[in-house]
Amino acid sequence: MRFSMDVLRARKGDCLMIHFGDKDDPHLIMIDGGPSKVYRPHLKPRIEKIRKARNLGDNEALLVDLLMISHIDDDHIRGILELTRELCERKRADRSLPIRVASLWHNCFPDMLDVSGAQLSSMESTATASIRDEIGLSEQAFEEFKSANILASVSQGNQLRLDAKFLKWRINREVAGKLIEAKSRSKQIKLDGGVKLRVAGPMSGELSKLKSSFKKWAAENPDKVNEGAALAEFVDKSVPNLSSLVLLAEVKRKTMLLTGDARGDKIIKGMELTRMLKKGKSRHVDLLKVPHHGSANNLETSFFERLTADHYVFSGNGEHGNPERESLEMLHEARGNDDYEVHLTYPIDEIDAERKKDWEKQRAREKNRRGGNPRPEWSAKKNSLKAFLAANGDFARKVRIVDENKPHMIDLLDAVKL
Repeated sequence: MRFSMDVLRARKGDCLMIHFGDKDDPHLIMIDGGPSKVYRPHLKPRIEKIRKARNLGDNEALLVDLLMISHIDDDHIRGILELTRELCERKRADRSLPIRVASLWHNCFPDMLDVSGAQLSSMESTATASIRDEIGLSEQAFEEFKSANILASVSQGNQLRLDAKFLKWRINREVAGKLIEAKSRSKQIKLDGGVKLRVAGPMSGELSKLKSSFKKWAAENPDKVNEGAALAEFVDKSVPNLSSLVLLAEVKRKTMLLTGDARGDKIIKGMELTRMLKKGKSRHVDLLKVPHHGSANNLETSFFERLTADHYVFSGNGEHGNPERESLEMLHEARGNDDYEVHLTYPIDEIDAERKKDWEKQRAREKNRRGGNPRPEWSAKKNSLKAFLAANGDFARKVRIVDENKPHMIDLLDAVKL
């Protein structure tokens, strides 16, 4: 029996696969597709390699048991949209499709907030408006840039729904087309091939509160309901912390915790709600996909104390500062010299180079704010991952780097060879 995590380089985003099932009956889950410049150099070749390993002919489709979009952020959904665009073009040209998706898990924004078609159209119009490059923007222009990107993600989610409908993929099939959400008595979902899934996020109660708060906001701000920027502000403040899918996947008592960009405290609460984690207790999983690319804003040391693992996957190339040194320090503090491995998707020097760029960009922005108190200048000794690993050799020996030229497979059961 197989149960392996296939970690792909995805720049600042996520792009993962789970291989499971028997050697003679292989199955596949795809999770996110990263931002631009991930699909063609990484995801598409990997799909072709899997097709070749399964000896599929030109007219045979690779079955993807489940394609999961953790949430509507460009660094998770863009690569999948590039895939669906190619598939739709092939279908219109009456050509064979390289993959077939049995079920798409995706909580679309309109479903989460009960947004009308008119409101969504307004948001899409704002999202596609021309906005200057982020570098050098004024504070006001930067806020407009953020709004456009938030709304673009909403539009991307809607496009994915349209593509899925054209390709005849069933959306959220296992829950009868409803939202994927965590409930106190939600049942385990079993897929062909032997994998069992349990949903720990987003939590049903919080999604209900989100809908209620949106209705209240809309009633109090009728003049802003159809304004893209105003809706973007509501989405930015309310949705990201709640919307990311969190799943526990299990095969023969081996487990993977998939967290998307969820906040660490929400993951803990969701697992407690679904009784996958006892209050005040800790739980061990075999593999933990560290949430939000290792952003320290989403984590505390207690998260790594409550949820321990043999393998920690940090997906990020240093853009937006992730994975952050502080997050690795939290993990080290919580686990010390325990036996575990840390998987990074890019070399340390490359990550630090991007982290330094982000640090300096944020510092310049903070200096330009009125009454701002900018962070100190970048210090390789104090801020770089390289310096932290050099000072903590025991931790450094646990680090594994994803090679862009060959599969990075974390095998929990029988090995998968591609």
